[in-house]
Amino acid sequence: MRIYQLDAFTDRLFAGNPAAVVPLSEWLPDEQMQLIASENNLAETAFYVKTEGEANYHIRWFTPTVEVDLCGHATLAAGYVVFFLEKGSEEELGDQIFFNSRSGQLKVCRGENGWLTLDFPVDTVQKANLQPPALITSLREKPLAVYKGKTDYMLIYETQEQIESLQPDLREMSTVPARGVIVTAPGRSDDSGQGVDFVSRFFGPQTGIDEDPVTGSAHTTLVPYWAEKLGKKELTARQLSKRGGYLRCKLNDDGTNPARVDISGQVQLYLTGEINP
Repeated sequence: MRIYQLDAFTDRLFAGNPAAVVPLSEWLPDEQMQLIASENNLAETAFYVKTEGEANYHIRWFTPTVEVDLCGHATLAAGYVVFFLEKGSEEELGDQIFFNSRSGQLKVCRGENGWLTLDFPVDTVQKANLQPPALITSLREKPLAVYKGKTDYMLIYETQEQIESLQPDLREMSTVPARGVIVTAPGRSDDSGQGVDFVSRFFGPQTGIDEDPVTGSAHTTLVPYWAEKLGKKELTARQLSKRGGYLRCKLNDDGTNPARVDISGQVQLYLTGEINP
């Protein structure tokens, strides 16, 4: 089996979020895919199988410990593999492909200069009036507000500096009943032109990821919030992990169809190899 490791949401190697991608001709047993993901020991390993019909491929994602319902950076990486490494004909692929998944049909579009865009469903978010005590105490700094999406909590802070300085108690946070915890604030103004609309970090000790370098799926929660808050639908974002990542986002909400969000980034190929099961 071929395996690729790529860095997503970055324009340089050794930054962004690393993901493994394993193209398959047919599904392996779930236990074997979980063992491969555990052996890779990356935030996510994506497996995909070519299918017939409207969705070109079926995709699944595994952390080192569990299968998850949605993963942005590994889908971006899988799109890169399909478009540039496991090449079909230009006529067959065009500039967009579809992945069927636990979270429905997901589209990946190919743009200029190697940029790829994910088309994901917007998360359903509500203000969390009742919060697990460990959610706040584990972060050691009280937020302005707390929201709950389908799988994650999102905590709003006042400044980028607060997000940068957070040092959560990850053992305590692991008791919070959620996939993970998003912390976010407005981006800091930057005279160099490198400022962004908002910044974030993502902690997921519940699913075996203490801090995720760049979390595409978290932006299905972040983008609707900041689009309303800032009064704009096209946004730039940075995830302030040690590796860091840069995203361009767009809220697509015309009021007639279920809202979706475009999440765009670049991908760098780190290695290609073979698995000998």
